Amino acid sequence: MRYFLELSYKGTLYHGWQLQPNAHTVQAEINQAFLKVLRTPVPTLGSSRTDTGVHALQQYLQFEWEEEIDIPRLVFKLNGSLPKDIAIHRIFPVPDSAHVRFDATHRTYHYLIARKKMAHHETVSTPYYFPLDIAVMNEACKILVSHTDFQAFSLVATAVKTFICQMEYAHWTEKGPWLIFEIRANRFLRGMVRAIVGTMLMLGKGHITLERFEEIILSKDRKQAAMAAPPDGLYLTEVTYPETLVPKTEEIPLMRCPIFYL
Repeated sequence: MRYFLELSYKGTLYHGWQLQPNAHTVQAEINQAFLKVLRTPVPTLGSSRTDTGVHALQQYLQFEWEEEIDIPRLVFKLNGSLPKDIAIHRIFPVPDSAHVRFDATHRTYHYLIARKKMAHHETVSTPYYFPLDIAVMNEACKILVSHTDFQAFSLVATAVKTFICQMEYAHWTEKGPWLIFEIRANRFLRGMVRAIVGTMLMLGKGHITLERFEEIILSKDRKQAAMAAPPDGLYLTEVTYPETLVPKTEEIPLMRCPIFYL
């Protein structure tokens, strides 16, 4: 039988989500916890891949298990076997035809910037103290969502068949000492959000114009975009599925914003 598992993690100490040879990853920790609890290897597949140092407030994985599962007990035992920076929230059965990656309709990321020095937040936000024109950065968001090809913001060495993403939403918001970028699309390319943030920060500082920002998108050339923003401030905050597949929780939507976890 197939199950989906919902989890969150602080990515600071990990080389991303995906299993890699000779690297410490979140998926490797999850697989090791399954092995310890169920005493047999349990292959897992994640809904999204986060890069080194990137966090997730909502991530899903799928796994198969033929025997009957005491779900609350399994959640408890997995959490007891995992490090404190990885948390299992729930496990639930899904149809055998369900696919944790392909059935997801949208992914949402937040990028968190500290506008003044904040003690103890150095690995969960990115400090950036330069003056920024937030209004022009939000004008760039309107340009961004009008396009579909984001090759200019993708890592060059990535094996994808298409650079097309259906962007639904992008916006910058100021909340006290925090500047938060929220972006939502059906899929994201490797390094895409950090490259967008880095380029928009250059725009906000006045180093490029809105016209140049659109030229960068149209160029389809990663070298034209700015350096990627650091991973510390990036959060995968929501993975959306049809309600018939993934039951909704009572969680307040605002809790998906990373400032509520600081």
